[in-house]
Amino acid sequence: MVLQVSLIVVLLVTCSCVVEAFSGNHDHRHNQNGSSMAAIKFPDHPSFSGVSSSGDTDCSLSSSTMTSGEETDEEGEAFPNPKPHKQLVKLHLKHRSGREDAEPKQSVVDSTVRDLIRIQNLHRRVIEKKNQNAISRLQKSQDQPKQTSEAVVAPGASPASGVSGQLVATLESGVSLGSGEYFMDVFVGTPPKHFSLILDTGSDLNWIQCVPCIACFEQSGAYYDPKDSSSFRNISCDDPRCKLVSSPDPPRPCKGENQSCPYFYWYGDGSNTTGDFALETFTVNLTTPSGGSELKHVENVMFGCGHWNRGLFHGAAGLLGLGRGPLSFASQMQSLYGQSFSYCLVDRNSNASVSSKLIFGEDKELLSHPNLNFTSFAAAKEGSVDTFYYVQIKSVMVDGEELKIPEETWHLSAEGAGGTIIDSGTTLTYFAEPAYEIIREAFVKKIKGYELIEGLPPLKPCYNVSGIDKMELPDFGILFSDGAVWNFPVENYFIQIDSDIVCLAILGTSPSALSIIGNYQQQNFHILYDTKKSRLGYAPMKCDDV
Repeated sequence: MVLQVSLIVVLLVTCSCVVEAFSGNHDHRHNQNGSSMAAIKFPDHPSFSGVSSSGDTDCSLSSSTMTSGEETDEEGEAFPNPKPHKQLVKLHLKHRSGREDAEPKQSVVDSTVRDLIRIQNLHRRVIEKKNQNAISRLQKSQDQPKQTSEAVVAPGASPASGVSGQLVATLESGVSLGSGEYFMDVFVGTPPKHFSLILDTGSDLNWIQCVPCIACFEQSGAYYDPKDSSSFRNISCDDPRCKLVSSPDPPRPCKGENQSCPYFYWYGDGSNTTGDFALETFTVNLTTPSGGSELKHVENVMFGCGHWNRGLFHGAAGLLGLGRGPLSFASQMQSLYGQSFSYCLVDRNSNASVSSKLIFGEDKELLSHPNLNFTSFAAAKEGSVDTFYYVQIKSVMVDGEELKIPEETWHLSAEGAGGTIIDSGTTLTYFAEPAYEIIREAFVKKIKGYELIEGLPPLKPCYNVSGIDKMELPDFGILFSDGAVWNFPVENYFIQIDSDIVCLAILGTSPSALSIIGNYQQQNFHILYDTKKSRLGYAPMKCDDV
């Protein structure tokens, strides 16, 4: 196949913006280039006067005082169960070009270093049972003889009024901050205030840095203050929903209904957050079918109010989880929009006028796409993490040849380690050994006529393409165990470091670690997460047309 070699490579989609973002102070290895975000301008709107409850929290994660006259959830219901509104919600993810003064090589190095840290710690998370599965915790608590409360079901947020139309938001790439993650603008509280949160399909908990911020990283804008929001409510430690989160170690005894529910959440890159588990209203900006703009808010979204937070969050105010577990934003929106969401990331070389999309709900245009393929999500084992979207790889193909990779390379172990996930929080694609070495050797064997060079470790092989207008590179695809095949365009698995060097954008991990299909390989594919039918969909797409 033929690749038109471009002169500029930008790793990720970026948004147009006006608010400057700064990286956190816990990792000075990453570039601290400026980045900005366009907040949605809120006109006067009557829907912002909806909820009258409020609450506050102290620093000790022990008690919380509610205002008098505060309304609570209906008696006997652990989670609201509103009538479903299965509507399509489309979030526009704005793109802009990378900064002219950004150094491509350094961006690649920074993203790769962070990816490797993330993978190593995701492996630790599985083995050490960090953030033990919420479902497992609930089952254990229900097995206890003294447990008398009703079983907790999957949570669902509730709309203040019927939600329909398309939700419009923005997404900012962290490339200028040395991050391979995506940032989304959200509006939290009553009245709504703007925060920039990292999107992550590899985690569940939604959380924001909260006042009082005892130990927090730097972020763009002010910290969230529960006292400023009339819709904030703490979840008490004896509420069944408290069992959905991991408690700090050692856990605090629950002494009464006025004591808040403490949580602790640990991430793949070693970052973590600790605070109070609570409820809040998230406001959305909807584009109606007629093209107009309408503001709605969704009540009772479970989130973490983080007072102790550290890690590589690069100027964000917190994180919005899109994982498979019950706490994620995607799972909580299921009662409103059904059990699927999708995204389509535009080509990284696109200009600032085009946008990526994140869609909640069934997308009929995608489902009718003639080149839409599906592979089943792999069945989780007892020790695996319920957050991740596992897929079962059989092998990979280079230039049409199925490589001979030991079958056990792709399997989850009895302890839940290994396997392959698709992840928006990892930049490149990583395959466990010996798969990576076999893939690398296949490319070296099949690529002829170009000078093999050192390039940019750890990326390899790399080739000198100086003076070459067009290159011929082998095809690459993933073969799944159910027979599905995912073929990639060459720009999704080779990366141009500068005008003279191109490298394979795939790396290796240890034999027992996760294999990960990262966001670089997902660009210009419409990716569908269908949890109802337990399948992953992917269709080649010009994403600026979605």
